[in-house]
Amino acid sequence: MRAHLEVADIFRAAGPGYRAAHAGHLGLQQLKVMSAIEHCRTAALGGHVEACADCGQWRIAYNSCRNRHCPRCQGAAARTWLAEREADLLPVGYFHVVFTLPAEVADIAFYNKALVYDLLFKAASETMLTIAADPKHLGARIGITAVLHTWGSALTHHPHVHMIVPGGGIAPDRSRWISSRPAFLLPVRVLGKLFRRLFLTRLVALHDTGRLAFFGSAAHLADRRAFLRHLRLVGSKRWVVYAKPPFAGPEAVLAYLSRYTHRVAISNRRLIAFNDTSVTFRYKDYRRPGAERQQVMTLAADEFIRRFLLHVLPRGFHRIRHYGLLAGSARKDSLALARELLNVAPPPDDDTPEEPTDVRPPCPCCGGRMVIIETFERWRQPRGPPDTTATNREKAS
Repeated sequence: MRAHLEVADIFRAAGPGYRAAHAGHLGLQQLKVMSAIEHCRTAALGGHVEACADCGQWRIAYNSCRNRHCPRCQGAAARTWLAEREADLLPVGYFHVVFTLPAEVADIAFYNKALVYDLLFKAASETMLTIAADPKHLGARIGITAVLHTWGSALTHHPHVHMIVPGGGIAPDRSRWISSRPAFLLPVRVLGKLFRRLFLTRLVALHDTGRLAFFGSAAHLADRRAFLRHLRLVGSKRWVVYAKPPFAGPEAVLAYLSRYTHRVAISNRRLIAFNDTSVTFRYKDYRRPGAERQQVMTLAADEFIRRFLLHVLPRGFHRIRHYGLLAGSARKDSLALARELLNVAPPPDDDTPEEPTDVRPPCPCCGGRMVIIETFERWRQPRGPPDTTATNREKAS
């Protein structure tokens, strides 16, 4: 039986009051996310009954909501995605590069999520592809897997893009593979300058075409002169781009991706306590060194929900994207050429569908395999299991 506190518990207890207090101020996507998390793995979504093939023990399993913002539903989604990506890995070092928006720009993104998050992806990927293609640096076409995160550890609004990049790329004439240096991919200061220029130029263009919206304390930014004044200071700052040392092999890349691709604003593991009025959770304060980085925060339940809902993505927005050698329909051919240039055998081309992995937990009594014996619809409860004690009494009589 589940004993650990979950985000769903907080939403079920404090969600109705939060919706009532903010009626008319919550977006449809936010309301859908709240409803999905509250109903996840409850009778509201239906489910099935499992029985142990060895001892006959019964267990009820309710359906998951499969919402991409639900902390309970991301494990299976991550496993499926990683299985599809495993064949794309090359036998080279991989780097982790992060592009972060300054706070002044994050404030603009808050009111224009779809436009500014999309611009973040485009400016960051174009920066990487442009500098990598420059003969003064790498001189090659690289591949990128990019993942958007919009949160800081304390659930604050902090948009940034994580990139996983192979340590090298294909030469412009497609005749050879050009490897990066073992512990260096591209100069981060050069990346930061180009990223800042590309992003700000296109952000101003969005403003000039009237596509940006501003509300509340930011309403004055609708005026072009006020908007340019707001950006003037941030245009002189150094924008944070950093690259971590390369991973220790493809397995480490997959382990990293499994933690990052389908992460949500806060995992259930970080929750400590909830008493109907406040939520206590663990977070990292990156301004502190070493062991002091791990901190504990307590927020009012309404503030916790507000911060969680800051990170609900616009409908249909893709938070995982691929560029360069890994982009769209060209990925298969690009990877084939890369393996040929690296003198690596292609992955086996096996079209035979694999047997689906049984992810159901084993029988809690004997460890045997559980099989589905009944399904039931939404808002329905399953029929009760047979009374084995009564049957045994009848046999004894």
